[in-house]
Amino acid sequence: MYFSTNYSSPIGQMLIASDGEAITGLWFYAQKHFKSTIDDEIVKKDDLSIFRNVRQWLDDYFNGLNPKINFKIKPAGTDFRIKVWKILTEIPYGQTMTYGEIASRISPTMSAQAVGGAVGHNPIAIIIPCHRVMGVNGKLTGYAGGLDKKIELLKLERITWI
Repeated sequence: MYFSTNYSSPIGQMLIASDGEAITGLWFYAQKHFKSTIDDEIVKKDDLSIFRNVRQWLDDYFNGLNPKINFKIKPAGTDFRIKVWKILTEIPYGQTMTYGEIASRISPTMSAQAVGGAVGHNPIAIIIPCHRVMGVNGKLTGYAGGLDKKIELLKLERITWI
């Protein structure tokens, strides 16, 4: 069983999901792959302590701070996707990495397109910062939550792009 609560961000309504101990999902409503990693019943439960921590983290983030994560995250996915998402968590606030750079960290023969697929299926938006991934030469590329949201997140972190 999973638990959920809503969060009203300045750029759209979000759903936060947890297994009771870790965050398992954070999605913008209507984004691609919404709730795709939840394979069980979801019960609305606004008062979980982890949800209070995540809401505070998101409030701080949207107020232009670089908050430290003080809760567990547990994204569900293939070994490959989890490896990509781990690299995303290592991209510092206010900085970016390209799909190709992530691919080369995994393997010299890894394709940027394969990395793009994993990035696009990230189930924990913002906290696992897939918005910090850019195309070749810093080009702005897609975002499961919508390119308009990616642009707002990049602006918030004072990141420039081509």
